[in-house]
Amino acid sequence: MKKILYTICSLCLLASCDVDVENPNSITKENFWGTESDAEQGVNAIYNMFYKPGTYARWMWFRHDLTSDEGFSQSPWAELREWTRFTYNNYNFGEGNAHTYSDCYQAIFRANQVLTNVPTIEFASEDKKSQLLGQAYFLRALYYYNLAVLWGSDNKSVPIVLEPSTPDLQPQGFTETEVFQQAIADLTEAEKALPAVWTGADKGRSTKGAALALRAKCYMQLRQWDNALADLRWLVDGEGKSYYDLVPTYADNFTSSNENNIESVFEIQYSDVNKAPAGDDVYAVDPNLGLHRGQFFAPPGIGWNDGEMRPWVVSEFKKEADLNNAIDIRLKSTAFYQGMEVDFTDNSLIYTTESNAALWAQNNYQGRVFFRKYASTDRGFDDYYNPTNVRVIRFADVLLMYAECLAQSGGGLADAVAAVDRVRARANMPALAVNHPSATTDNAAFLKRLQMERVFELASEGHRWADIKRWGLVDNQAGIDELKSRDNDFANFVIGRHRSLPIPSDDVNNNPNVVQNPMY
Repeated sequence: MKKILYTICSLCLLASCDVDVENPNSITKENFWGTESDAEQGVNAIYNMFYKPGTYARWMWFRHDLTSDEGFSQSPWAELREWTRFTYNNYNFGEGNAHTYSDCYQAIFRANQVLTNVPTIEFASEDKKSQLLGQAYFLRALYYYNLAVLWGSDNKSVPIVLEPSTPDLQPQGFTETEVFQQAIADLTEAEKALPAVWTGADKGRSTKGAALALRAKCYMQLRQWDNALADLRWLVDGEGKSYYDLVPTYADNFTSSNENNIESVFEIQYSDVNKAPAGDDVYAVDPNLGLHRGQFFAPPGIGWNDGEMRPWVVSEFKKEADLNNAIDIRLKSTAFYQGMEVDFTDNSLIYTTESNAALWAQNNYQGRVFFRKYASTDRGFDDYYNPTNVRVIRFADVLLMYAECLAQSGGGLADAVAAVDRVRARANMPALAVNHPSATTDNAAFLKRLQMERVFELASEGHRWADIKRWGLVDNQAGIDELKSRDNDFANFVIGRHRSLPIPSDDVNNNPNVVQNPMY
């Protein structure tokens, strides 16, 4: 699919607005949506939104990782830093809020164009048409999922738009629950239309398994455990067993090699093939197709260092040894930290910089922990053209979700423990029964232990904010106190307010059908 995505931008100008033009040399609604090729380009234009700074290329990680207790910011850019500390002053702040919000809706607009126009196009194969529509449903659902997780509340704050918008549209706002329900409806259509697997150049496109896993995530945020469990069973115990498993080596999930492997349920295809400008120009015809994350999260002297990991993550990893009495191997792939070269052999480099006592004694390194996953360490540097694919959903995540749903639904604690042990075994960690026996006999103890197991397996992969919301840790003082013990930014957290981002002011002021989120 990476080869296909090198040319996905022919529809970008069309997909950015819905304005009629007369120029005969321009692509318009009237002369475009007529062929199978047009439909394919329309779907590729939705995938193209993965390369915009507001989504997974850059700013999305600030919202999912840095706002959670896993990460934070000491950026010299004060407003950017404050937005990871629940200090929201300018609701229109692009990098902290408005760009991601806007880009989610741009992606939805592009999906709506496909879902509106492609059904009228004649195809030689109806299966091909169905698969294109299925991808549009999946991608629209992914962005509604993010909107619900980040901006959703009990207020009717998040618009749902299901047809190509016009400049004068003032869409109705909906609650968090209703937005998740819309994503579920889209994923129901997607899973019926998508193939179980793609081959060749199409590998990396959304699949039935991806639709079911994402729908399970939506159900879980709504605490509909039985529904989520039914979807996850397809991947764990059903037909999906033929397509998904854990790769033997944990680190293979975060490099530019071994991509689209058996553990990948849905993966964003990044590339350094086109070193175009990496700014916020959403109209670029030949965009940068790289991942920007490393440029913003890399340590001082390597990247901008606008985000870093809370040290408690490293401390928790070190509390339990593996079967060889060594440190959990997953820590090696998760963080750059003081003593990393002592804890693991062949682990002395931070990109090309030597990790040693002198480096960690420097003022800009001392006591700090830096993100490692998806860093372009194989190139020895990071920039705006990192070619490392992002595994948005991994099978290890599916197994841990499956375990959570089993325990929450009364579906069998023994099976839930077995699913967690399967993930731990890949890292050569002892079974839960060895060091956490109460988690194997008591549902509440298991669910609490699972919260830490998800950190060890998934830290800094964009799941933690949704997790702590689902677990209710942001809804009561006891939960906030727990989070604050790991991340003192939560001292600024106001219950009932900060579980949701503010809707950008311009969107509220220009649309009377949208209600600002509570307490903003």
